[in-house]
Amino acid sequence: MAKHRKLSSSAAADAGCPKWFTRGEELQAEADLDEEDAQPLLPGLPDHLAQLCLSLLPAPLLFSVCRPWRRLLYSPSTPPFLSLFALLSPSDDGGAGSSADPIGFHAFDPLSARWAPLPAPPPHPPLRRLVLRHPSFIARSLPVQSVAAGGHLVILAATTQRLLPALPRPLVFHPASCRWRLGPPLPEPRRWCAAGTARGAIYLASGIGSAYSADVARSAERWDPAGGASWERIAPLPDGRFCREAVEAVASRGKLCMVNVCGRAAKQGTVYDVEADRWEEMPPGMLAGWSGPAASAEDNDSPIYVVDEHSGALRAYDWATDRWATVVQSERLKGATQMAAGGGRVCVVCGGGRVVVVVDVAVKKGRTWAVETPEGNRVLAVHVLPRMSSSDSF
Repeated sequence: MAKHRKLSSSAAADAGCPKWFTRGEELQAEADLDEEDAQPLLPGLPDHLAQLCLSLLPAPLLFSVCRPWRRLLYSPSTPPFLSLFALLSPSDDGGAGSSADPIGFHAFDPLSARWAPLPAPPPHPPLRRLVLRHPSFIARSLPVQSVAAGGHLVILAATTQRLLPALPRPLVFHPASCRWRLGPPLPEPRRWCAAGTARGAIYLASGIGSAYSADVARSAERWDPAGGASWERIAPLPDGRFCREAVEAVASRGKLCMVNVCGRAAKQGTVYDVEADRWEEMPPGMLAGWSGPAASAEDNDSPIYVVDEHSGALRAYDWATDRWATVVQSERLKGATQMAAGGGRVCVVCGGGRVVVVVDVAVKKGRTWAVETPEGNRVLAVHVLPRMSSSDSF
């Protein structure tokens, strides 16, 4: 009797029933795939010229046509498309057991609509000592602060069970090489700080070290993950009022903007001029409209986007008028906790971390759709970065 193996063809899957293949049919199917892979990208053209022609087409179209074109999308010769990178933690109703690390890292491929785990980070510092909840803070989660800078995902700050800074140096993931490394030691490891990026460099400001220190609360540091060997001290903050919460420092027009309290509560704001190495007062209109999580793309001309966590309104800031303009308002965006921007998209963590709402800000009225998180997990933070260097899906 012939040996059989159960596989599903697309037609059978569409019909809701499985199809059975003999071993011979399975081998023939594999041979057909090999033959398809061996075909030229465009008949009659050498591949290097075909790649130039195909580079003019949008990635979703290339992905949908045939296997060789899909493989081209993931080859080193094709500039990587943008993907969504997420810090995850087990949700209350599922996920890993207590012996697992409290956080994990996944990337979402927007073309295949699949989540894939990142390689395991270095064992030191151990992520297992991070805590997201503590008896001293019953009503809130303890933050893990991360940024995307110069094509890198960087984990900067977190808290241990003893309420101490968990990371003496940054954890850095480079999607192009699919590798982790450790950044230079932080002069003052900290938590509850302001973290952001501008022009490929990472900025840390204020925060609390092993104990409160006025010097740390006013300090600010900069590091370039592309080649910087150490952190560089920059102009100190005027005061230490920015160590109350973990907040975003959002870059736009050569300036880093941040507030010291999340949400709609009364707050103070400040702006750092990257070129002048100087702190300035935040424009009053910017401060008044900063009513939720905020983000901007790495492009220097990108506006700052903010989501009002109560009304679900996504707004963009206009420097010329010192006003916020509504891009889109949606029930989906209510309760937003964190966001990222890039490639004409704004990605917002909503629904208690169980969904990421994507807004296409490149089109009028901002088309929206939702990306479900991996089962049993919730999203702590998202970032937009080039895809990882390889894919075993195609």
